[in-house]
Amino acid sequence: MFKRMKNILTNPHMSIKTRKRVLECYIEPMLMYGCESWIISKQTRGRLEATEIWFLRRMVRIPWTAKKPNDTVLSEIKTKRALINKIRKRQAICFGHIMRRERQEHLVTKCLWGGVVKEDYMRKRLTGWRLGLSGLYCRNDQNDKRA
Repeated sequence: MFKRMKNILTNPHMSIKTRKRVLECYIEPMLMYGCESWIISKQTRGRLEATEIWFLRRMVRIPWTAKKPNDTVLSEIKTKRALINKIRKRQAICFGHIMRRERQEHLVTKCLWGGVVKEDYMRKRLTGWRLGLSGLYCRNDQNDKRA
């Protein structure tokens, strides 16, 4: 999708603010489709952060051969990393919707917070999702220091 909109996103005659809004409106929703059910491991997190920086570098036409650090790119564009926080926020909202449903709240809390799950793969998936949600607000402080 980025390649289709490359003329708009890399246009030097448009302000960076406008290009960032186009990125947030057209590219990020496609990237984050279904993110409510993702388990964000360290590897996935690294790939998402790399993708976010890749988009920003292309927008200001910084080649990878320039060897500029990511912090320099972020300060040049006057922005912070936001993709991981947006995904975590969506996951928290989805979890809130699940918890408010009638008759299913006990099932969800039982599975997520230590209930009996027969399939091993499902236990790992629920545990990963629970850890991601429980660290939602703790990680925001760490992300603010990094960004």
